[in-house]
Amino acid sequence: MLFSRTLQPLQRNRVWTISRLANRRYGSTLADALANPEKKVHSFISRSRDPYLNLSIEHYLLTKSPHDSTILFLYTNRPCIVIGRNQNPWMEVNLGLLRAARSSQRKETEPPGIGELDLVRRRSGGGTVFHDEGNVNWGVISPSDDFSRDKHAEMVVRALRKLGVERARVNERHDIVLDQGAERAKVDEADTHKTPFGEGPRPLKVSGSAYKLIRGRALHHATCLLSSPNLQIIPDYLHSPAKRFIKAQGVESVSSPVANIGIENSDFVEGVQSEFGSMYGLSSDGSVAVEVGEEQLGVPEIDKGYEELKTLKWTYLSTPKFIFSTKEPLPDERRDPVLPAHLEDAQVVLTVHNGTIKGGRACLGPLGETRSPREEALQGRNLHEIDDWRPYVKYEGGIAERDALAGWLRATLPSPLEQ
Repeated sequence: MLFSRTLQPLQRNRVWTISRLANRRYGSTLADALANPEKKVHSFISRSRDPYLNLSIEHYLLTKSPHDSTILFLYTNRPCIVIGRNQNPWMEVNLGLLRAARSSQRKETEPPGIGELDLVRRRSGGGTVFHDEGNVNWGVISPSDDFSRDKHAEMVVRALRKLGVERARVNERHDIVLDQGAERAKVDEADTHKTPFGEGPRPLKVSGSAYKLIRGRALHHATCLLSSPNLQIIPDYLHSPAKRFIKAQGVESVSSPVANIGIENSDFVEGVQSEFGSMYGLSSDGSVAVEVGEEQLGVPEIDKGYEELKTLKWTYLSTPKFIFSTKEPLPDERRDPVLPAHLEDAQVVLTVHNGTIKGGRACLGPLGETRSPREEALQGRNLHEIDDWRPYVKYEGGIAERDALAGWLRATLPSPLEQ
């Protein structure tokens, strides 16, 4: 779960629009741009707000660009939740709230207008993030020999400082934060890991990073919170009711307080382009940036990746193994699971691998030595497809008790699919 705070804007916020990019070059394709053997440095900007497409373009740039090239890619997505390659959506996301937002019967969300959200599993590692039009996503693809986790975060900090964001720095987790100290101390202004405001309250995170390394190539990509209108509701979407009952393999997100920087998307884009250009000898005015968008679906590799990211198989059935248990204590800071008082005798143990239930028990009372036919019916079911748990609950009492446990399971492990 993320904590949020909105900072005083440095200047009037405005969503980055294509009109602000009038100087960018149209008509070039990714393949054309990458094919020039004389050109080793590239800058791309996406016109699309589709997270599946932008991540697929980024993956194409990572896998198909020459090994000695360096690439900057900038894009903004429509509202969506993006989980890491090795994360568990049942732990990271409130799937019931996600389903309600997608439902044609939904009530208005707060703030009004956020509407339907995509849940996207990216190909890189790292934690769960919320994207919307108040974020700009930046990524740098480089030779793996030149890669370090701080190098391009430092680039973005330099760009932010030139835009007047004095409090920006790279922290020990390679994220970008804003220091909150009130007193100005003397520090080396060129040090991107220190600011004059380091003594004070906990810093606020504005950019979280993720990475993917393949043979000869490295991707460092990150969000940057600029003017998101949804900071207050992000924690609701990233708080799972099932988390306290899950013992999982894979990567768990680290909670951090977050904030908007308060600058325009277009200023951030131009500032990062300029700093990237200074680092790699590219024109700093952005005029050499190549715009890309929906036309890239004509590239077979991009289209294939796009379709894969949209599948339920990729989103849910790529989840590392986990155990959902109402009785087994968890080995971390979370408290032992606590069931509602009227279900204190219920026991549920589910072993889930790649999103499929490999072993499942759900009963009112002791588990017993053998599975009941109802419990046997759970084996092989895809967890995200189960909306009605009543056929799988073993019970010896009345229907009301069975329905109570089934209802609790439906609320705790909700199917994200609209029924």
